[in-house]
Amino acid sequence: MRVLFNSRAKHDYLSDALTLLSGWTREGEQIRRTLVIDDTQHAALTERVKVVADALHLRPEISRHADSTQIRVGHGNGEPLTEGDVLLAARIEDVYRTVTES
Repeated sequence: MRVLFNSRAKHDYLSDALTLLSGWTREGEQIRRTLVIDDTQHAALTERVKVVADALHLRPEISRHADSTQIRVGHGNGEPLTEGDVLLAARIEDVYRTVTES
């Protein structure tokens, strides 16, 4: 069953959900996470995130910088964060744990 939220309750719901995602920071209408992983882990993470993002019809920005991977989720063009964006961030956390436990 899906619960319907009015716009204020929806905003509060997303803010509450974001507080549960440790390591993610909000920058306007995007959320960002930096992961310290090696090149092999980056490749595995990128492939797995692509599968999840495709299923959600979302396009995160994933970039490699020296010894870290930076991920941005959200449109960043004035559109607010959605439940899908927060869901994608949660799934990225799952992928990150899987990739680093190997």
